[in-house]
Amino acid sequence: MQDVVQWLKDNGNLKIIDEALDVELEIPHVAYVEVKKEDSRPILFTNPVNKAKGIEYDMPVLMNIFANKALTEKIFGKHPDAVAEGIEELLKLKPPKTFKAKLAMIPKLFSLKNVFPKRLKFRGECQEIIIPKEEVDLDKLPILKTWEEDGGPFITMGQVYTQSLDGEMQNLGMYRLQQYDKNRLGMHWQIHKDASHFFDQYQKAGKKMPVTVAIGGDPLYIWCGQAPMPHGMFEMLLYGFVRNKNAQLVKSITNDIHIPRDVDIVIEGFVDPELTEIEGPFGDHTGYYTLKEPFPVMDVETITMKKNPVFAATVVGKPPLEDKYMGWATERVFLPMLKPMAPDLIDYNMPENGVFHNLIMAKMKTLYEGHAMQFMHAFWGVGQMSFVKHALFVGEDAPDLEESEALTKHILNRLSPENVFITKGIVDHLDHSSAKQFVGGKLGVDATGEEVEEGVETLLTDSELLEKIQEINANVLELKQYFTETKNPVCVISVNKKKSQLKMIKKLKVLKEHIKVLIIVDKANNDIEDLYMLVWRVVNNIDASRDVVLEPFIAVDATNKGEVDGFEREWPGDTFCTKSVLDDLQKKGLIDIDEKFIKEFGLLPFT
Repeated sequence: MQDVVQWLKDNGNLKIIDEALDVELEIPHVAYVEVKKEDSRPILFTNPVNKAKGIEYDMPVLMNIFANKALTEKIFGKHPDAVAEGIEELLKLKPPKTFKAKLAMIPKLFSLKNVFPKRLKFRGECQEIIIPKEEVDLDKLPILKTWEEDGGPFITMGQVYTQSLDGEMQNLGMYRLQQYDKNRLGMHWQIHKDASHFFDQYQKAGKKMPVTVAIGGDPLYIWCGQAPMPHGMFEMLLYGFVRNKNAQLVKSITNDIHIPRDVDIVIEGFVDPELTEIEGPFGDHTGYYTLKEPFPVMDVETITMKKNPVFAATVVGKPPLEDKYMGWATERVFLPMLKPMAPDLIDYNMPENGVFHNLIMAKMKTLYEGHAMQFMHAFWGVGQMSFVKHALFVGEDAPDLEESEALTKHILNRLSPENVFITKGIVDHLDHSSAKQFVGGKLGVDATGEEVEEGVETLLTDSELLEKIQEINANVLELKQYFTETKNPVCVISVNKKKSQLKMIKKLKVLKEHIKVLIIVDKANNDIEDLYMLVWRVVNNIDASRDVVLEPFIAVDATNKGEVDGFEREWPGDTFCTKSVLDDLQKKGLIDIDEKFIKEFGLLPFT
């Protein structure tokens, strides 16, 4: 992969767009539409411009690098399951007892020498051009502004390299970076990340923290940056294991942090532990804007690059996105690392419309009463799994975890209030639904047992049930029932919300014989015919400790929260495309979408 663009031409059906397009909204909107297609492709924008600043950039923008599952597998050079098998083999490695066993182990041990990064004594290709501090100008990089309400342009595929105060530990993370001006970037390392822990060390010592940001190079660097490695382990070890080749690192020009020799662009600087600046808002991978919040600021000391660099970027917002395929690889590779804490785990799946940390489904061997609950606690207590909000467990007789319809029926036939477990714990920095940042409700469902005996007493048609509900609350506007053939049909209603929905749920007790599971969403921007986006909305919008009730039936309030709910935090808005931009791109023939596509993926607001 010395030339990633050429490699993508040969292996990834790279789409090339030569038309001059704006880094503000236009380029991100094209990439956003493309990655939602079933046959999505990586895109190279050869003529990025910034119309507002009058800039024509001299480097192309590469997006949707992980455009589909097949391409992701090619980037790895093998199926991620093969990587997982190698990791599982290592975890089970035992000291050899015989001479023959020792000989058999030699090839395995010999291959491990390629895992460790190699620090080179010379400069890399990424340092062919060196821009001194007095000439640094971030405006020369085609940094994108994805959404209209974003606080500014953001680097979205930056590999952020940091190290501990004593220099013993190094970390690679993938954090968004807001451009404030010509030489300052906002460092959005969330409070639970290793880079933030390192920052705490520098802050206590009263020292500036060195940071180096790399862009481009081998796409596997990008994947490693978001991989949930155990604390203290440098992500480039994972690169060496996958590639079976040492990552070749060179020292930054202005600090001691080492970065891959073949990345395209390197931004070096220092973070003053005493200074913060408001970062955001930013339309994030949750499909919502993350709100303004103070974060540390990086002062850029120098920028280095290849002679002909390519600026890699990703677009985030509502699913599906390329993180679907990156997340699929992560899920497969890290399965063996979950098994030591949950040895009877068979498989797990984190669907992209659950934005990964909001929903996990797991298949397990059930050996005793409460076994699934034991797994729930294990998942919620370890590493990045601790951010998972909703965990659904099934037994080994369940359908494949990616067979969503069959799996849903399997779960609904085993669902009862007694098998729903609600607790509290840590939640992701980006979670907006909890009453208090970082701490919120967790929900677990044990669907590992036999089918429940009782179903709905009297199943009504949608129109009959809607009429009865509207007699109780006229603000209920629509109703659709799903999986009516199961023991627990799911009734979805949309409302014009005026009051807390928990009060309405109590009033609906008189309809208990007709309802087993009730889901409530706002009428605005929700299509009750679109299950994919309903799952996205529900798991984003609820705090189980507040919004899930188990009597008179299982009910979930997935409406936006506000004053009527006693919710005091600011509720963020959805990420929406800019209609005029979509219209212009459509006229130019750069995208091809219709109203069905727009509504299906929530590209624009609707009522």
